[in-house]
Amino acid sequence: MPLPREERYADAVAWETRQLLQCSRGRAFVLFTSYATMRAVVRLLELELDYPVLVQGTAPRSVLLEEFRRTPHAVLFATSSFWQGVDVQGDQLSAVIIDKLPFASPGDPIVAARIEALTAEGTSAFEQYQVPLAILALLQGLGRLIRHRTDRGVLAVLDPRLRTMGYGRRFLDSLPPAPITHAVEDVRRFFDR
Repeated sequence: MPLPREERYADAVAWETRQLLQCSRGRAFVLFTSYATMRAVVRLLELELDYPVLVQGTAPRSVLLEEFRRTPHAVLFATSSFWQGVDVQGDQLSAVIIDKLPFASPGDPIVAARIEALTAEGTSAFEQYQVPLAILALLQGLGRLIRHRTDRGVLAVLDPRLRTMGYGRRFLDSLPPAPITHAVEDVRRFFDR
C-alpha cells in the first residue's frame, strides 16, 4: 500500500478492499476516516462488487444498519459515525476493513487546542494524545466486529504506517492476541475454514 497522502491511495484501497471482500464474501464494514476517500473508493468498486453495497449518506444510519443486518453478504461503506455504537452480531459481519489509522484531524478546534496545550507543557502531543486517541478509535472499529466471545472475523487495516512507523507497534500491541498477516491468501484460508 502507498502512504495515505499519496495520490494513488484510493485506488490501492479499492484494489485491496476488493480482494478482502472476495475472501469474506461481503459481510463487511469498510470504514474510512474521510468522506472524500470513501466516495472515491465506492465509485471504483460499486459496479465491480458481487455483493449488495450500502453507503453512508444514502439513507439514515438506522435504515442502513437494518438493511445491512437483513441483507446477506452486504457491504457497508461508512465513516466515523459507524466506528462506534453499532451492533451486528454473528456471521453477518465478518470483516472490518479500515482505510487508514484513525488519527483525529489537527484542524478540529478541540484537537488543535489540546495539541497546543500539550506542546506548551513540553509534552509530545502526538505520542501522548494523538496516538492514544487513534488507538482508542481503532479499538472501537474492531468492536464492531467482535461483539460476543464466539464472534470471529478479520480486521484489515490498510494503512502501511502500521508496519513502517514506530508508533505502529503501539497500535498492534493494543489489539487482542490474534494472528497478524500481510497476505490475502491467509485471509482467504481463514474464511475457507
